[in-house]
Amino acid sequence: MEIRNKASRIRLLNWKMPQMRAFHFSWFAFHLCFFGWFGIAPLMAVVRDDLGLTKTQIGNTIIASVAITVIVRLAIGVLCDRIGPRRAYTWLLCLGSLPVMSIGLADSFETFLLARLAIGAVGASFVITQYHTSMMFAPNVVGTANATSAGWGNLGGGTTQIVMPLVFSGILMLGVSEAVGWRLAMVVPGVVMLLTGIAYYRFTQDAPDGNFDELRERGELPPASGEHGMGASFKAAAGDVRVWALFVVYAACFGVELTINNIAAIYYFDNFDLSLATAGMIAGLFGLMNLFARTLGGVFSDLFARQGGLKGRVRWLFMAMLCEGVALMFFSQMQVLALAIGIMLVFSLFVQMAEGATFGVVPFINKKALGAVAGIVGAGGNAGAVAAGFLFRSESLSYQQGLFYLGIAVIIASLCALVVRFSPEVEAEEQAAYHEAASDAGEGALSLR
Repeated sequence: MEIRNKASRIRLLNWKMPQMRAFHFSWFAFHLCFFGWFGIAPLMAVVRDDLGLTKTQIGNTIIASVAITVIVRLAIGVLCDRIGPRRAYTWLLCLGSLPVMSIGLADSFETFLLARLAIGAVGASFVITQYHTSMMFAPNVVGTANATSAGWGNLGGGTTQIVMPLVFSGILMLGVSEAVGWRLAMVVPGVVMLLTGIAYYRFTQDAPDGNFDELRERGELPPASGEHGMGASFKAAAGDVRVWALFVVYAACFGVELTINNIAAIYYFDNFDLSLATAGMIAGLFGLMNLFARTLGGVFSDLFARQGGLKGRVRWLFMAMLCEGVALMFFSQMQVLALAIGIMLVFSLFVQMAEGATFGVVPFINKKALGAVAGIVGAGGNAGAVAAGFLFRSESLSYQQGLFYLGIAVIIASLCALVVRFSPEVEAEEQAAYHEAASDAGEGALSLR
């Protein structure tokens, strides 16, 4: 699809532009979804004692929390093509808030597993975030816009590790037991998600010139049927080998980040004899790198595209992935706390830049099936987390060993980036569109005005 009047600059403090309202609401909604999705992770040491969970059972709940997201992400992408990101996000936030608030009712491994499985659906929020910003921003800044919105959303993985133990501690100060405290703590993100869903519907729109139903009525957007229907869109995306190459790449970067979000707090708690709050604070540093790291991945993608075009974006993606794998292998060998934290931050920088670089490429694969492409590639992240989850559920395999093997897998997966290629015609067309948008912008792409 061809969307007109996309923004060629990112004006962070301009709330009058529909492009910027979509930008801010999409990253904030994704940020909150992380609180619902992984809010229980920094409290797992308490949950483990309360419900009597084994390491294998904890591993199964980690797998459950990301497994269902694979399916939902595949569906949510084509749903965005049909009903638009505004309504898709509203429904996901409002419905997703229900299992988040209800997980406190779990009283056994089985009910806790089902709750985490249901909550995993909110992870599909990432696809809507990337879809919405792709609809709103021009080629010269789309990499930066996608990376920044996703990065600030992913930042929720870090703030969750820090904030949820504090929420839990605050609730304990009311005089309740730990067994009740972790249950009440999860109500907080659920309520905020519900309110944000209502606000998303009220204050955003699907595209710069209006919502999808309005654009279709005016003939500016083809009807969501026939060759533009959900089935045709998904078929077109699924038949492109480049989409599956990016599926593997994203599995090896975002999938790794999800895995670290799930195990980091309990890893530091068990291996370095720290308190729950301290382990959560250190684990939170990994996610807090999203404040700028994923944005850097998108910025570099746009910069590489200035001279190298789409080939430049792909080369940058390969380099970021390779460095991520090497850093992860080093992190797995750290035995001293200070060194473990330092190498974790280096590893975090590259894993998040690789994510930004991936979605610096995605908008150019197939514009007529953007939702389906974003959905499949986004699902790769969760598929990677599911696969990695099996490394950390075994009683015979230590976390350090699992991380080392994961680093090797990332290096191998980086080679898939080199499979992504574009025809000379597409290269020339996108290079011309890039320079036209850059010329219209006239100055820096990212500003406060």
